[in-house]
Amino acid sequence: MSSNHIETQAIRTQIERSQYLEHSNPLYLTSSYIFEDAEDMRASFADEKDRNIYSRYSNPNTSEFIEKICKMEGAERGYAFASGMSAVFSTFAALLNAGDHIISSRSVFGSTQTMYNNILPKWNISTNYFKINEIDKIESLIQPNTKVIYAESPTNPAVDILDLELLGQIAKKHNLILIIDNCFATPYLQQPIKFGADIVIHSATKLIDGQGRVLGGVTVGSEALIQKIYLFSRNTGPALSPFNAWVLSKSLETLPVRVDKHCENAFKVAQFLETHNKVNLVKYPFLKSHPQYELAKKQMKLGGNIVAFEIKGGIEAGRNFLNRIKLLSLSANLGDTRSIVTHPASTTHAKLSEDDRLQTGITGGLVRVSVGLEYVDDIINDLNQALN
Repeated sequence: MSSNHIETQAIRTQIERSQYLEHSNPLYLTSSYIFEDAEDMRASFADEKDRNIYSRYSNPNTSEFIEKICKMEGAERGYAFASGMSAVFSTFAALLNAGDHIISSRSVFGSTQTMYNNILPKWNISTNYFKINEIDKIESLIQPNTKVIYAESPTNPAVDILDLELLGQIAKKHNLILIIDNCFATPYLQQPIKFGADIVIHSATKLIDGQGRVLGGVTVGSEALIQKIYLFSRNTGPALSPFNAWVLSKSLETLPVRVDKHCENAFKVAQFLETHNKVNLVKYPFLKSHPQYELAKKQMKLGGNIVAFEIKGGIEAGRNFLNRIKLLSLSANLGDTRSIVTHPASTTHAKLSEDDRLQTGITGGLVRVSVGLEYVDDIINDLNQALN
């Protein structure tokens, strides 16, 4: 009996069992696969989607992980990568040609901006940006060579929300590919394809793994687009390892219960920070004070685990706050069981100019908290003593 419920799909999707009929899918730590005879080998290479040939192309563990994400996102097909940024870059490299043009939200991950500014221009691929509150200006940015609209929602690190349905309508009207980075929300909280996205990307390193163990990325979408990404990636080699795929597939089985608790804790942390006299402003999608609160409620099941807040006193106050943290971790990661604090202006987005940071919503005093699964009062107490 099949189910359309994400919680069941994450647990009951299993690609295949061996002759031992194991309950949990085993690890397939093999680089390649053998063939019965010359005809089997010829036929396998002729129609490789039906047969594992080489683990850079496919592997039972990566296939199971991809299939789970596809079912949860409502996608036709996917490909799994060694990291989230590998998924981002490979997706662009597979779908774009020299001379093409990208329209992107200004509020994207620092490495994505570096890719726009320093890497893609090598192939004469250019980018124009729109601010999160200026989606209505996207159409004025469209050029004859525009191929892609790209956005994160919620954004990193300021947790702003973009109108996915409006982005989908614009992309469809102009025959553009809409790519959404869904890392902060996960497939459990949000499915961008329902709102018109053609491609959805995840850094599985974050909440999908959820325990800070492995790197991974995944891109899912339509059969036609993923075929291009597959052909590019099987030849250039950014594939996810079978072991990491096995870890991530098992992690998906607990994603809903973990994310529920992450969101519960994050909401309480955000409420606390709103009352603190050392804090200028708090951004959390399910706080009524969030500027896109109603949109967040429309698109997301819950508000996620990321809280952004601005400390009074600017960049030095942000650094001093990190130096006083005792329980929470200082790390560039997010989505872990352990709560993590980051000061984007001096770490993840430090290589951007101050103007670029401000355009992305990153002030000197902005702090990002990835709220974990510790007892919530312990998280709040540590934030409170560091602020005071």
